[in-house]
Amino acid sequence: MVEIAPSILSADFTRLGEQIAAVERAGASYIHVDVMDGHFVPNLTVGPFIVEWMRRATKLPIDAHLMIEEPDDFIGAFAKSGANMISVHPETTYHLHRTINYIRQSGCQAGVVLNPATPLAMIEEVLAEVDYVLLMSVNPGFGGQKFIPSSFDKLRRLRELIRSRGARARIEIDGGIGLDNIADVVRAGAEILVAGSAIFGASDPAESLQKLLRAASIESSGAAMV
Repeated sequence: MVEIAPSILSADFTRLGEQIAAVERAGASYIHVDVMDGHFVPNLTVGPFIVEWMRRATKLPIDAHLMIEEPDDFIGAFAKSGANMISVHPETTYHLHRTINYIRQSGCQAGVVLNPATPLAMIEEVLAEVDYVLLMSVNPGFGGQKFIPSSFDKLRRLRELIRSRGARARIEIDGGIGLDNIADVVRAGAEILVAGSAIFGASDPAESLQKLLRAASIESSGAAMV
């Protein structure tokens, strides 16, 4: 089943509760939040307090992507604030296996993130331990970037690696997802699609989400019949 996770990075924060409610009604499966510390990526965004507020605004699972150095120092705070899923970059921790276990012990699903230039080999040894792998199809740090075409090949190789290892990790993808490429992304193996500008950059975020969901679902149904 293909699901969509609207990213609040592109939302109007003066109407955040309203926009979250709109995409929830429109069929979103998760709400994605990008946490940046201004060190690991050249931007600064939200902290646990915003996640706590989001938790009161939605019943959907909150998917927290930690683009921060020293993630172990903040995992507990984000879990306590209401995050259901927490993902980290292997480059940000010396002991990735321990960090993944910490996320699980905090009561959240654990994910690991691959930047465009980060090889699959970085996560092979923890693949059996994670609930999902987040593949970045843009360089992290800013919304509104264009999809990197080489991500298709990497996505297919990741799907095959998961299959060959007998792992249960789902594949999430984030960066430049829109109507022009969503079918190809699903065909290549993505199961959770993060979209920010394509949803919240439109005049009607709910309508935009439904269009993406229809396009993804049609491709998913066709792939299932092959």
